[in-house]
Amino acid sequence: MASEETLIVDCDTGIDDALALLYLLGDPGVRIGAVTTVFGNTDPETAALNTLRVLELVGRSDIPVAIGASHGWRGTRHLAPDVHGADGLGGTNLPAPEAAPSTEPAAELIVRMARQDPGAVHLLAVGPLTNLAAALQLEPELPRLVKHVTIMGGALRHPGNVTPAAEANISNDPEAARIVLRAGWPVTLVPLDATMTEAITEQQRRQLAEFGTPVTTFTAAILDQYLDFYARHAFGERKAACHDPLAAAIAVGDVEPLLAPVVPVDVETGDGPARGTTVADLRGQYRGFPADEGANVRVVLRTDGTFGARLVDRLCGREAVARGAA
Repeated sequence: MASEETLIVDCDTGIDDALALLYLLGDPGVRIGAVTTVFGNTDPETAALNTLRVLELVGRSDIPVAIGASHGWRGTRHLAPDVHGADGLGGTNLPAPEAAPSTEPAAELIVRMARQDPGAVHLLAVGPLTNLAAALQLEPELPRLVKHVTIMGGALRHPGNVTPAAEANISNDPEAARIVLRAGWPVTLVPLDATMTEAITEQQRRQLAEFGTPVTTFTAAILDQYLDFYARHAFGERKAACHDPLAAAIAVGDVEPLLAPVVPVDVETGDGPARGTTVADLRGQYRGFPADEGANVRVVLRTDGTFGARLVDRLCGREAVARGAA
């Protein structure tokens, strides 16, 4: 990650958001300036408490956590207790965190930090995009102030995961997603096309449990329900997609995509069966980047399939040990 960058992580802290935060917090070279929460995997208040639990686990209670939108642009929301548990963290029912969330609303925090340090803020959004759309309404100049936006969301050539064509983060607020993707700032989109090919397995979950640190024990515990869900509904075996952690790794430059064209992207906001579909013109993907006039989003379509092992190594602290030995 560029040393001058400050991450604001906008998330709906369920299981894979927690993994993404732990991945980032495991690298002392990554500067997280704040975390903002939104509805999605759980409600934004629970997401904020879960975030504080993760931060306290690694001694980073200094990072502010701000609560954001509780519903989408149209006033609707869909939560995912079947995937992430009623508490958002796999039904582990952890004690309440000692710290409390900030009283500053998420969108206002995003705008304030971008104004304070123009060109330094990198927004990493791994939930519905309602907070980012609200921040754009508060500050129309935000695209000029923000360095980059990385989004986990969408499905292009891959099936959706909440409808045949729509992915959950985009589907939860298509209007906000359209606003964000059309805002004119540099965007990297990490859709299901990439994240469903990067998995963490039951064997790796056991490795984490056996490693026995507070971080790995916590991670193994929250992964138990997550792997069950994916075994029943996706893979037929106990392994789970690395959605948010992969987006985090791409945001800080740890994973270099194998295919990531810059193409025009839009979102279907109608009321029919295609609502929430991410529409990308991929016809020019092999002609060089950017491909066409109107190309506005770098879309990650393929990575190398080895991220699960990298994630486990990071959570176990093995990368840091290796760097120290070198």
